[in-house]
Amino acid sequence: MTIDSHQHFWKYTQETHGWIDDNMAVIRRDFLPRDLKPILQENNIDGCVAIQADQTLEETNFLLQLANENDFIKAVVGWVDLREQNIASTLEGLKQNKKLKGFRHIVQGESDPNFLLRSEFLNGISHLEKNDFTYDILVFPHQLGATLEFVKKFPNQKFVIDHIAKPYIKDSFFDGWALLMKEIAKQENVFCKLSGIATEADIKLWTPQQLEPYMQLVLDSFGSNRVMYGSDWPVCLVAGDYSEIKNIATDFIKNLSNTEQENIMGNNAAKFYNL
Repeated sequence: MTIDSHQHFWKYTQETHGWIDDNMAVIRRDFLPRDLKPILQENNIDGCVAIQADQTLEETNFLLQLANENDFIKAVVGWVDLREQNIASTLEGLKQNKKLKGFRHIVQGESDPNFLLRSEFLNGISHLEKNDFTYDILVFPHQLGATLEFVKKFPNQKFVIDHIAKPYIKDSFFDGWALLMKEIAKQENVFCKLSGIATEADIKLWTPQQLEPYMQLVLDSFGSNRVMYGSDWPVCLVAGDYSEIKNIATDFIKNLSNTEQENIMGNNAAKFYNL
């Protein structure tokens, strides 16, 4: 089974999607299952994981409704305020939704560099494992130090790093990001998504050769059993069409064994999200 482990749906509004700046004007519109389904079929993708883009329970319910109406949406990673006092009972209620597999917080947008390590947030994370929920880590490279301490606190919690932690490819920064990613990868409960890479380079001038060292570091560190393909559609459209983005991953792994390729292109996502 080939799975796109990372994509989004939304009904565009300026208020909710203010992060879409003028350089990303191509995605200032609605993106719904009817838009994605034919693209996945053309690219031989069997299903996808819908990831939250807005930090509201309404967003989680919106994605669950789409998933329940469309079989190709295999899982939802939603949002819940993990800092709330009654998080245990909230999660107990949410786990009745069979397609709701985990949660994400837009930590990259938090001004506190140690947001992940604050006690209220840690308390929320501590309730995920017992409810069989995953957690997607969305951070910038300057937050990787906190991320390392964070994942060490929960050795049995299933974590995945989104977008290879958004290295500053456009500026050719590598070493500091690489050092911390290698350390984080030593925690065997942490996976990593090959997603959102071209958009961290120059969106008009990127080349596969420019992206390869970053992908190689991830593959070497996490191994083919803990890396998963994700398109980051429709955000990826600012840097290329779906096929171009998919080819970044498939061309990079083409010399691996069939089993390793199948793991990266779907089996690992199915295992991680219990599809």
